[in-house]
Amino acid sequence: MFLHLDLDCFFVSAHRTIDKSLENIPTAVGGRSNLNIFSSKKELRHISENGGAFVSTILTNEGEKSFKEYFVDENGRIRGIITTASYEARAYGIKTAMSVNEALKLCPNLKMIAPNYPLYHELSKKLSDLLKKEIPLVEQYSIDEFFGDLSGYIKEEEIEEFAFNLKKKIKEELDLPISIGIASSKYLSKLITEHAKPDGIKLVKKEDIKNYIKNIPIEEFPGIGKKFHERLKGYGIKTLGNIENKKELFYSWKKPGIELYNRVCGIEDNKLNLQRDKKSIGIGRSFDAIYDRQELERRVLILSRYLCFIVKKTDKNPLSYAIKIKYESNLKAKDFINVNRIFNEEDFKKSMINLFKKNDTHHNHGIIQLNLTVYNFSNPNEYTYNIFEYESDIKKRELSNKIQILRQKYGVDIIKSASEIKKTI
Repeated sequence: MFLHLDLDCFFVSAHRTIDKSLENIPTAVGGRSNLNIFSSKKELRHISENGGAFVSTILTNEGEKSFKEYFVDENGRIRGIITTASYEARAYGIKTAMSVNEALKLCPNLKMIAPNYPLYHELSKKLSDLLKKEIPLVEQYSIDEFFGDLSGYIKEEEIEEFAFNLKKKIKEELDLPISIGIASSKYLSKLITEHAKPDGIKLVKKEDIKNYIKNIPIEEFPGIGKKFHERLKGYGIKTLGNIENKKELFYSWKKPGIELYNRVCGIEDNKLNLQRDKKSIGIGRSFDAIYDRQELERRVLILSRYLCFIVKKTDKNPLSYAIKIKYESNLKAKDFINVNRIFNEEDFKKSMINLFKKNDTHHNHGIIQLNLTVYNFSNPNEYTYNIFEYESDIKKRELSNKIQILRQKYGVDIIKSASEIKKTI
C-alpha cells in the first residue's frame, strides 16, 4: 500500500508555527517576482539544499517585511499573487494565482504575509528526515508532498493506525497539519488525499477503488492537464469510471495515454522515484517593462551568475545554453547554443550576453521577462572537449570553483563583476 502525504496550506501553516496569532483567521501568503537579486543593495541570500520540485532555489526571507514594504510598489499599486490561502480565506473565494488586489476586495480583513522561503525549506527538510525514519521508501514529490511505500512493511489492516500515529507525530514535532491518502498504487493515493483534506486520513482498499472513483470527474486525477481534459471529453470520457473500458484508445496514444490509463487503473504504478535527476536547470524573472538595453544586459549577467552558482552546486556540466525573452507587446524570442567545453562562469556569461544581443531584435519594445536555462548535462571528467581550449577551460573551472567556495561561505553576492553593479548618478 502507498501513502500520499500533503501538508495543508503549507506556506500559511509554516508561518503559523512561529506566529500563533495567525490561527483561525483568513490568511494568505503572496508572492512577487523576486527582483531584489538585481539590486546593488547587500542582502544575504541562500541556495536551497533540498532536492525535488521546489518553489525556489534562491531563498530570501521577505517574511519580516510589512504589507506596504512588500506588496505596494513605488507607485502605490498593490502587486503580487496568492501562492497559498488558508481554509478560512478560501471560504471567501480566495484561490491560488489570484491577484492580491482581487483577494483583498473579496476579504478586506485578509492577513497578507510576504514569503519566507528559508522557513519553508527548513520545515520541508525536517519533514523529509522524519518520514525517512518512519517509512522504508520515501519520495519527495514537491516541497509539501511526499509518497511512502509501505509494501511488506505494514500489514494492510494496520495501515490506518500507522498513518494516524505518523500524522500525530508530525503535528507534535513540527506543528504542521497534514492530509494522508492511502491506496494500493501511487497516483491513486494522491487522488485519495484530496478527499482526506483538510487535515484528515482517507483509505480506499483495492477492492473498493473501482467503485470509489467511478463518478469522480476526470479533471480531478493528478496529471490530467487542460488540453488532455478537453481531448478526453471529445471521446465522451467525463469520469474516471469511463476510462477502464477504453484501454485500446489510451494505448493508441503511446506513452502519455498508456501512463494515464495505468495510473487510473492502478496498473504498474508501484515504484517511487527516489532520485529526481533534473534534465535542465533554469532561472528567470518577470518585471515591469525595461527599455534600457544596458540595464537588461546587466540583468542577464546577474541571472547568469546565479544560474552558474546553482549549476556548480549540482556538479553538472551543461553543454547547451538557452535564453527566452518576452516583450511587453507579447512578442517573444528564444534561442540556444551548444558548446563543447568545461562549464565556467566567465564563458557562460559571455555566451548569454551574446545570445541576448543576437535575439533582442525588437529594440523599440520594452522587455518584461528574461529566462536562462542550461541542459544536456555531461560528466566533466568523462567528456572529450576541444583539445585547443581544454587547458584554458581547466584554469577557468578552477577559478570558478574557488569563487564557488567563497560564495557558499559568504553568500552569492560576495563576488560580482563590475558590469553587474548598477551605476547611479
